Amino acid sequence: MPTLLWFRQDLRLSDNAALLAAEQRGGPVIPVFVWAPEEDRPWPPGRASRWWLERSLAALDAALRQHGSRLIVRRGPTVTALVKLAAECGADTVFWNRRYEPAAAARDEKVKAAIASETFESALLFEPGRILNSAGRPFQVFSAFWRACQSMPEPAAPARAPASIPAPSRWPKSETVPDDSSAIEGWQPGEAAAQQHLRRFVKRAGSYATDRDRPDHEGTSRLSPHLHFGEIGPRQIWHALRSNEAYLRELAWREFAWHLLFHFPRTPDEPFRPRRREAPSKLDPRSLRLWRTGRTGYPIVDAGMRQLLETGWMHNRVRMLVASFLVKDLLIDWREGAAWFWDKLVDADLANNTLNWQWVAGCGADASPWFRIFNPVTQGEKFDPQGDYVRRWLPQLQRLSAQWIHKPWDAPASVLAAAGVRLGRTYPLPIVDHREASERARAK
Repeated sequence: MPTLLWFRQDLRLSDNAALLAAEQRGGPVIPVFVWAPEEDRPWPPGRASRWWLERSLAALDAALRQHGSRLIVRRGPTVTALVKLAAECGADTVFWNRRYEPAAAARDEKVKAAIASETFESALLFEPGRILNSAGRPFQVFSAFWRACQSMPEPAAPARAPASIPAPSRWPKSETVPDDSSAIEGWQPGEAAAQQHLRRFVKRAGSYATDRDRPDHEGTSRLSPHLHFGEIGPRQIWHALRSNEAYLRELAWREFAWHLLFHFPRTPDEPFRPRRREAPSKLDPRSLRLWRTGRTGYPIVDAGMRQLLETGWMHNRVRMLVASFLVKDLLIDWREGAAWFWDKLVDADLANNTLNWQWVAGCGADASPWFRIFNPVTQGEKFDPQGDYVRRWLPQLQRLSAQWIHKPWDAPASVLAAAGVRLGRTYPLPIVDHREASERARAK
């Protein structure tokens, strides 16, 4: 009997548990993707995610065709689409890899009730519910969670893609995912590109522990969007970098985020900790707009927001800085920042996005205390000491020296004139005084 293979955020052929099980079952395999973003509310895919998804699905279809198969795309509702496709093909079951977002989990239960199903784990190193403390409860501190992970048997070696995928005698019709007109630079979605990224990173991963905090260096893996869409699996990364504990900790932080979301599904919209632990907030539409568009007057903050707008990605150190600035200097609710990142990031991941924003706001699991406030000037001088990152994303400051590039308002008038910088015109003045803003946040 034919088997439906339902792709979601596992857009790869290698180390794909559901695909391997469907192929080993025997009989034709019909790969399908169902476009139903309305079912993911209140967190449907943002614009950057839709841009990536469209191209990733095209790459997956091309890879499937090289294995004698193809991808069938249908529009939702998901249950209706899968039941109808199964009837068209004579399929008696649908295989898929599990997801853990609240909306996805609820949808999966509806699918199970409507059609025979088998589900598999392919997105995480450890299934949620397997890593628990001595009381049988989920960990709320990362260091303890990481120690528990290290005490577990090592994740299984990744499996190769099948040599071929059995095809039906006649293919059902396919639809299309709506085209997204966003312009995002510097990425090539798909499994092949993900594997290429991994090979490149392995060669320079020895300096990761020191270079990962330097946005002016190519020190990070940039694998996050590929991992989010399942173009590469966590086991593949683990075994390629098994001796690099600094990077494996980052992979474990992702696991921690997903375990928390699984056990505490309301956290994308509510603080993990009581509200009294959360940074005080207000809504200032003008300041929020200036933050979103990279016009705060703080170069490291603005550079990060411009990088986000142009590439759909931001260096992790800078993500912490811009988040701290929004929540603590501007006293704007962390959910405003989380929603903006969700729409603009190509690696927008509900679990990571939630954990990281709540970490900065001081209301999440194992969070930074809310009274810890990053200084955008000293952080810029420490992690972008020559100003190369700022110059790349803020060309209007390109001629400023490293001495002044992170605090142009302190530069002598003659220096600004020589660099062609006119504060308030070619580059904005700071929208708040960081020292005063910090004191105000701590007082509140």
